[in-house]
Parts: sequence; structure tokens; C-alpha cells
Amino acid sequence: MVRFAARCVILVACLCLTLAAPQQLDVLQGWGFFSQPSLLHLLWLVWVGDMVLQLIPAKKNIALGSKKLFGQYFTPAQVRHDLDSLKRYIVRTTKTAYKILILWAALIAVLGWMYARAWIGNAGLFMVSVLFYVCDLICVLFWCPFRLLLQNRCCTTCRIFNWDHMMMFTPMLFVNGFYAYSLIALALVVWIAWELSVVLHPERFWFMSNETLRCENCTDKLCTQYCQKLRPEQSRQKR
Repeated sequence: MVRFAARCVILVACLCLTLAAPQQLDVLQGWGFFSQPSLLHLLWLVWVGDMVLQLIPAKKNIALGSKKLFGQYFTPAQVRHDLDSLKRYIVRTTKTAYKILILWAALIAVLGWMYARAWIGNAGLFMVSVLFYVCDLICVLFWCPFRLLLQNRCCTTCRIFNWDHMMMFTPMLFVNGFYAYSLIALALVVWIAWELSVVLHPERFWFMSNETLRCENCTDKLCTQYCQKLRPEQSRQKR
């Protein structure tokens, strides 16, 4: 909730900056990133730091759903899982994930069409990305439309958990500058690493084959609005 509040503050601050000091957004255009310091550089560093943490097996301050691609967070199921069931699960969730990707690409195409007609500019596309930055935590903390499509139990088991930055920054695809392109490029690296892990190690993404993802072993506090966690200490208190 603290992070959500911080992102809301960032959204309001960026909106005020856009209205009161639009020259600060010059860093979005071309090589303007290197021409002058700006408050947007601080946000760029925050976003880059978030993505770098998704590429390394950090132990703290990163949601388990984001770390499940790493082998150190894989705990093989005590009961040997059915490989056919694992394959069906991965195929089903991947098909749905790429349907979401197609819908998202259509949304970005609409933004591109609006940009081409000058209905929205660089500042508008940037603000859309910042809005999506807030919506990312709305999906985690309150309600997630993607969960309904994927039919996953919670964020920890989400097939597209690390797609967040790729979806967040693609609205700036039409902003011709280092600021946008650098964020999009790093987001694509995160997305490719995630998708390669799904292909090479699908067992890490299914709670029936990875016991780390099961409710009784989950260490996150993100999905309490979706499922009832029964950790050992909670079970003892109920007794």
C-alpha cells in the first residue's frame, strides 16, 4: 500500500510537471535525455532499477510471482507431477497470455493512430505510461482483469507477472527518443528472459509442480484479496 501511495504521488507530480513545467519533458525527445537534468531522470532510474531487480534473483522486496523464473525458487513437488498435465497447463495459459498480448498490441496501435493524427503528443503518451504504472499495483492489490482471463488463483501463480514493464512502456513506443527506447528495450529483455524460462523450465510456473507457489508456502502478502492463506502459524492460532 505504501508503494501504491508513492505511485499515485508520482502520477500527480508528473501531471503537475506536464502542466506547469512542460519544458521538463524535453528529455523525452531525441537525445534530450543527455542535454539537461530533469525530474524525469529520477523516475527513469526508478523504472530501470525495478527492471534490473526482475533480472536478478533478489531475495528481498520483490514479489514471489516475479522471482519464480529462477531455479532457487523452485521446490519440486513431493508427489511427482503428471507431465501431460503440466504441458496442458502451460499451453492453456500461454495461449491466453498471447491473446492478451494481441489485445494490448491493438490498444497500442490505437494510441499510435491518435499520435499520428496529433490527438496526443509525447507528454500524453508519457502520462499514459505513468497511469499504467499506477494501474499495475491496482491489479496486484485490488482487482485484476487479466486474472479473470488467465483464470489463475493469484498474482504468485500469474503467467504474465513480469510482463508489467513491457505493457507499461509500450505506449511510449512512438516517442522518438532515448528515454522511451531505453525503457522499452530493457522491458523487452525482461520479457524475453521470462518467456524463455517458461519454455525451458515450465515446471517452475505451476503450483502443482513447484511447491514454493502453493498457498501454505507462499511468503507474499499480495494476494490476500484472492485466496485464503493458511500458513502454519495461522493454523495454530485458529486452533
